[in-house]
Amino acid sequence: MSTAALAPRTLQTGHVGLNVTDLTRSVAFYSRLLGLEVAAESAEPGRRHALLGRDGTLVLTLWEQSSGTFSPGTPGLHHLSFRVDSVEEVQAAEAVLKELGAAFAHEGVVPHGEGADSGGIFFTDPDGIRLEVFTAAGVAVTGAAAPDGTAPTCGFF
Repeated sequence: MSTAALAPRTLQTGHVGLNVTDLTRSVAFYSRLLGLEVAAESAEPGRRHALLGRDGTLVLTLWEQSSGTFSPGTPGLHHLSFRVDSVEEVQAAEAVLKELGAAFAHEGVVPHGEGADSGGIFFTDPDGIRLEVFTAAGVAVTGAAAPDGTAPTCGFF
């Protein structure tokens, strides 16, 4: 039997689960940035978590079970990316992030590669988790330069 025969016929990412140090702070951050609502939560000591969604779909689970800050130097998540429909939505997210005091990897909306029409903003959440909000089209018209010249990028190297 070939490996392809075992593969699912359809495949989509489900929800993403993130470990956070302060559940209340992270719920406020992701709710404000992405317009997510708390679908369920637990305040049980040692098992605090929140399930965040939109329009009845679970998007993100936050688990308060870590300490320290995100480490890009260890195996695991490189960055988490959220796709929106337009450059204007990316810019709106950027404005919210500035209001929230988020740290950015680059200034403004940047293309994924020199001349690319896709691109976005690259930033960290309160725990240092690397995030991206991007759009698939419309970035080239902004005239922004790619952060690493002609090399393709996801904003974090």
